[in-house]
This record gives sequence, C-alpha cells and structure tokens, in this order.
Amino acid sequence: MDMPKPTDQHLKLKKLVGQWQGEEIMHPSDWDPKGGKATGRMNTRQALDGFAVIYDYEQERAGAITYAGHAVYTYDPKEACYMLHWFDSMGSPPEVFRGTFDGDVLTLAHDGPGMHARMTHDFSKEKRMISRMEMSPDGKEWKTLFDGTYDRK
Repeated sequence: MDMPKPTDQHLKLKKLVGQWQGEEIMHPSDWDPKGGKATGRMNTRQALDGFAVIYDYEQERAGAITYAGHAVYTYDPKEACYMLHWFDSMGSPPEVFRGTFDGDVLTLAHDGPGMHARMTHDFSKEKRMISRMEMSPDGKEWKTLFDGTYDRK
C-alpha cells in the first residue's frame, strides 16, 4: 500500500520551519494595558512526514519568560484551508484558526466565542518572518495586539 504524500499546500508550511528570534511590539490592550517591547522566540519543525508543522513559542520581557505557546499547523484539503491549533500558558481552551496563503503571506483567523483573532505571517523577505496578531470583540473593529519581526537563525 502506498502511503499518502503531503500536497503542495502542506509543503508550503515549510516557510515556518526553523529557529526564529526577534522583537515584538506589544500594543496596549486588555491583556497588556501598558504595552511595550518583548523578545519572541520560535522553534518550529516539520512533523508527521510533512503533513504538519509543530511550533513552540516563548515571549521574554525584562529577562523572564512571560508567555508561552504551542501550535500545530496543517492543511485541510477537505476544507481547502490552512489550520492552526493553538495552546498557551494562559490556560485557555485550545483555539482553532483557519486561513489561506496569498503569495508569501499566511493569514489565519479564529472566530470567538467572545473574541475574534487574526494572525498574519509574512515571509516575503528571505530568512525573515513579519507577524501581526489582531483582536476584535465583534469581528468588525480590529485592534493590533502585537507586531513582530523575527529572523531565522
């Protein structure tokens, strides 16, 4: 029996793979009223014979890890979309984001309940990932939670 092979869409997730580090600008929000700068680090690898990417994240501020997350990225051919399953150190239930690549930009969104979120990863510059997380209570008015620029080590 021939085993299934990752599709071109699965393979596009390789753009995430690597060790990344960079500066994050946290914008004032309910989660961080003052905002400020942080360092973000990601260790990201391909898994499951190329069908998924595993992503471990930590944020450091003032010499301490203040937030951590774990993600699984994949492509769902039945829904024709990319999927991100997110788990973090805030103890929230897992969140599922869905989205698409437009050229070198991957945009994924999570719709509530209670809060909508949109994550964008831009890979248009070699060995660089520019990310943005936006939040909205209603899916209409969006505010930037953070902007990050990361370099692949």
